[in-house]
Amino acid sequence: MAVHAQVQSAAELSLWARVEDITPDDVRGALWLRRSLVRTWSVRGTLHLHRASELPLYVAALSTNRRWWTGAWLKYVGLDAKGLESLLKAIRGALSDRPMTREELAEKIAPKVGPQVRKELGSGWGTLLKPAAFQGALISGPPRGQNVTFVRPERWLRSWKAVDGDEAMGEVYRRYLRTFGPATHQEFAAWWGDQPGRFKEARLRLEEGLERVSIDGQKGWAVPSDARKVAALEPSTSVRLIPHFDSYIMGFRPREQLHEKRVASRIFRTAGWVTPVVLIGGRAEGVWGYERGPRGIEVLVEPFRRLSTSERKAVAEETDRLGRFLDAPAKVRYA
Repeated sequence: MAVHAQVQSAAELSLWARVEDITPDDVRGALWLRRSLVRTWSVRGTLHLHRASELPLYVAALSTNRRWWTGAWLKYVGLDAKGLESLLKAIRGALSDRPMTREELAEKIAPKVGPQVRKELGSGWGTLLKPAAFQGALISGPPRGQNVTFVRPERWLRSWKAVDGDEAMGEVYRRYLRTFGPATHQEFAAWWGDQPGRFKEARLRLEEGLERVSIDGQKGWAVPSDARKVAALEPSTSVRLIPHFDSYIMGFRPREQLHEKRVASRIFRTAGWVTPVVLIGGRAEGVWGYERGPRGIEVLVEPFRRLSTSERKAVAEETDRLGRFLDAPAKVRYA
C-alpha cells in the first residue's frame, strides 16, 4: 500500500517495523539513488512513500479526485478553474529529472502564473503543489540541505505506463480490502480522504468479486480468499513497536477494535498528532517514544495495562532491534 511520510524518520521506522535488517540508508538509497521508492502527496492529501512501480496506479486513482476543482477550494487559494489548469501545466513543463527547490520552481513559473501564485508556492504547506502531485506532475526529489526539491515523475523514474482512472480506483479499493479488510466503503473513504458516496459505486462494481462477512458484529467486505484465511487464523500474540503515523494505525477501522475508548486521546493527540504505539496481538496496549543521549537510546514505554513477563521480554527484543536500526545501544524504561 503506502507508508505515511509527513515525517521522514517515522516513514523509515514504519519500514523498520516490517523489513528485517533494514537501515535508514537503505530507505534513503531506495528513494534517491535506486529510485525504487517515491515520496509524494497521495492518501488523504498527505505525504506517503510508494513503490515507484505502483505510482502510475495511485496517480491515476488520485486524479479522479475533484476536490481541487470545487468553488470553495479555488476561492480559498484565489484561483479559478482556468488558473488552476494553467498552474498545473506550468509545473509539469518546468520540472524534469533535475531536482528543483520550491523557490526555484516558483521563480521559473512566475511569468506564467503571476506574483500571488508565486508567493503561495513559496509557502511551506504545499497547498498548490498537492493538486499537481495528484495529477502526476511532481514528486519529491532528494533534499538539498534543508530545502525540499521536486522532480517530474515520468522523467525521474524513466518508466511510466498510464492507467485508466476508474480501473485504478477499483484496484486501490481492492488493495485496501486486502490490507485492512473486512471493511466498508465508508471506512475506505476515511482512509483515502474523499466522500463515501464516490466509493459506493466502486464497491458495487467489485461486488461480484467480494464476500460480505461479519466479525464481532461488524459487517464489511473482503476478498473471498482473504476471508477464508482470516477465519482460519489463530489469535496473534506478537509484540511490536510501531512509530507515529504508522499505516497500521491510520488505516485501522473501526478504531474501537484497536484500543479501549479511555486511551484514545493518548494515541490520537491534538493537531492531528498520532503517537507511537505498542502493539500486542494487533491491539494498542501502550504508547512509547525514544530519546538519543550520550550513552545511547532510551525507549520509554507507557503501557495501558500491566504487561506479562513474556510481553516485557518481547518489548526488550524490539528495543534491541530499534537500537541496531539506529546504530546505537538501546534500553527500555517503563513509566
